[in-house]
Amino acid sequence: MEQMMRLLHYCGLPEEDVDFVNSDGKTMNKILMEANPRMTLFTGSSRIAEKLAVDLNGRVKLEDAGFDWKILGPDVGEADYVAWVCDQDAYACSGQKCSAQSILFMHENWAATPLLSKLKELAERRKLEDLTVGPVLTVTTEAMLDHVNKLLKIPGAKLLFGGKPLENHSIPSIYGAVKPTAVYVPLDEILKHGNYELVTKEIFGPFQVVTEYKKSQLSMVLEALERMHAHLTAAVVSNDPLFLQEVIGQSVNGTTYAGLRARTTGAPQNHWFGPAGDPRGAGIGTPEAIKLVWSCHREIIYDIGPVPQQWEIPPST
Repeated sequence: MEQMMRLLHYCGLPEEDVDFVNSDGKTMNKILMEANPRMTLFTGSSRIAEKLAVDLNGRVKLEDAGFDWKILGPDVGEADYVAWVCDQDAYACSGQKCSAQSILFMHENWAATPLLSKLKELAERRKLEDLTVGPVLTVTTEAMLDHVNKLLKIPGAKLLFGGKPLENHSIPSIYGAVKPTAVYVPLDEILKHGNYELVTKEIFGPFQVVTEYKKSQLSMVLEALERMHAHLTAAVVSNDPLFLQEVIGQSVNGTTYAGLRARTTGAPQNHWFGPAGDPRGAGIGTPEAIKLVWSCHREIIYDIGPVPQQWEIPPST
């Protein structure tokens, strides 16, 4: 980031326009509290986002965590492509993306295809040597595997692949190092109180939950989506317009990809990216997003006359 700043200075950005502060969170929090800015755009965890909302008396826009979902609709097609996109969404950058695919809802038609075996094959070709899997900065190996083990205690849950530490590496233990992992959890179990909070806990690493639904269970899937608290990105993988209409119309994610090629990650720079369902939600990537975060409506009413000649004070009203 510092080198990027130096490049911008070289290209003509006035040096006094941007202050780049490299610090830990507590130090930055103190700076914000003392500076009392009119607006802060925060990108990071939901926990810190909620703290800042209180500390800054609401003068904050949030582009925070996302437990991001993908639904595979009833129309099956381009299985290799769909599997590849799922692998990229869940495991590229070792899952360290706020837009990473956290949960996959498979229609029963997809469950009858080799999709899961394709996902397993793609996940297992990732390796440290080419950095297609690597260290996780904010979740330890122990914490990720502990989460996997808790999920596996749910009735009907099973490990699809992964669930083991990376081998033959020198990654310090304060970081995470696990193989790309997927755990299957039955849909009816996901919705149960106690299970739901565990299943929808965001793991900022190479991990996802997979489940299956029947046509008659779409309402249960939509209930699961509605109960999530971080509505950032989503994908509805289907070219069925009626299915797309039903799911998109009953969900609120701020950046939703729709169609057979839909993904949750890899947003191009020419469209809006940000959460929805919360008035504090920020946007990035478009002129509209910039105006939402960094500006507000302001009305100037000019009334400079002239006052009519021979005007007299009228009676009180």
